[in-house]
Amino acid sequence: MQKRALGRTGLSIAPVVFGGNVFGWTADEKTSFALLDRFFDAGFNTIDSAEIYSSWADGNVGGESETIIGNWLKRGGVRREDAVIVTKVGGDLGEKRRGLSAHWIAQAVEDSLRRLQTDYIDLYLAHWPDAETSDEESLTAFARLKEQGKVRAIGCSNLDAEQLQATFDAAKAAGVGRYDVIQPEYNLYTRSKFEGELAALCQREEIGVISYYALASGFLTGKYRNAADTEGRARGEDMEPYLNDRGFRILDALEAVAAETGTSPATVAIAWIAAQPGITAPIASATSLRQLESLIAAGQLALTEAQVRHLTEASA
Repeated sequence: MQKRALGRTGLSIAPVVFGGNVFGWTADEKTSFALLDRFFDAGFNTIDSAEIYSSWADGNVGGESETIIGNWLKRGGVRREDAVIVTKVGGDLGEKRRGLSAHWIAQAVEDSLRRLQTDYIDLYLAHWPDAETSDEESLTAFARLKEQGKVRAIGCSNLDAEQLQATFDAAKAAGVGRYDVIQPEYNLYTRSKFEGELAALCQREEIGVISYYALASGFLTGKYRNAADTEGRARGEDMEPYLNDRGFRILDALEAVAAETGTSPATVAIAWIAAQPGITAPIASATSLRQLESLIAAGQLALTEAQVRHLTEASA
């Protein structure tokens, strides 16, 4: 499987990234281990997590996803150098454990390293903008982590084009390295958060792009067609914004292309993102081996120009 260069970070990743937000939530440790084993056996190499995953689940406090990944790494299923570990800082863990201050970044990275049971993080991202902390302070703190060898590359998430450009300016003013990767929300339904100015800036500045919500919380799998389909599902309450004429038009196009390719709507939805200019790799999650096969198939599927155009026009 051909790996893709992640911007100017020196990291190479497979065309799909496993989203670790499900670890410790809808996938327990045993299931998570099985999913990671299969994912890496198939030739993929990158896992995305965050300190805040999965704090929203009953009884969790945050860090559960990183802990499971760390336990899996310690078990020795793959060599540490063969895995690209992405995690994030800045989410709200409560008790003033949030944001991108130099003090919190220095503490949070130690917590993540301990949970991951490793001495370095391949890619460390600023999870959300922090209006209370200057970009210069955050970038200087990240630069220090790189100097210490605790982090190989840095990036950000959930910034628009203006905010990303501001971080470039801040890095130059502070005389430190910039963010070389961004993680925006992007899928067939939600396109405006990346396409346009942000996509153009990323391509111009050679910024690696790992997009999240590839399946729009599961809507693009095609299993949600009405309110009744959402009942009793973990993400059912997230479906309401998608249940409209445009959403159904997208599902129809996905099903048509899935029939042409002998795959599934989920596979096609992920492959469409991977085919977009400027995208390094989409992030997608799975909670069962059956779901994981759709993700794996997406990394191996090359859509035709006509199929990409059909999907793009359906989601306009």
